[in-house]
Amino acid sequence: MPILEIIHYPNEILDTECERVSSFDKDLHRLLDNMYETMIAEDGVGLAAPQVGILSQIAIVDIGEGEESELFELINPEIVEQRGNQIDIEGCLSFPGLYGKVPRAKVIKVKANDRYGNEYHLEAEGYLARAIQHEIDHLHGVLFTSKVVEYVHESELTDWSEEQLQR
Repeated sequence: MPILEIIHYPNEILDTECERVSSFDKDLHRLLDNMYETMIAEDGVGLAAPQVGILSQIAIVDIGEGEESELFELINPEIVEQRGNQIDIEGCLSFPGLYGKVPRAKVIKVKANDRYGNEYHLEAEGYLARAIQHEIDHLHGVLFTSKVVEYVHESELTDWSEEQLQR
């Protein structure tokens, strides 16, 4: 499967609202597979379709490693409930080397479709909730830089692994 090119800011596609997906066919399945391979190759934990030049409401998230790995394919995702607050450091594959503290909901409930068009619901908290919110923002043209309350220099990230910082 080919590795897709990551779109970097200031490309205007990153600021654009994405279209809902209506066709759950083999092309979508291929895109999801290619997005996953790209995310892994880039050491990310999430990737949204606009980050690879596609204006569709498609995102993937996998914050685990090895046996802890669990891929979430989020098509037409909507946050239907959120509660609590957390502020933590985020990075983004579309902003290499840029990190900042971003406030997010601590717990979210999401409604989405899987690759076959089946609706499912997911409750996430902590780091997983943060990653999902980051990717859903991409689908609406909202970049993490618009939510940063404090930028963090790379030299201050000694307690963070690269995998924790990439979205």
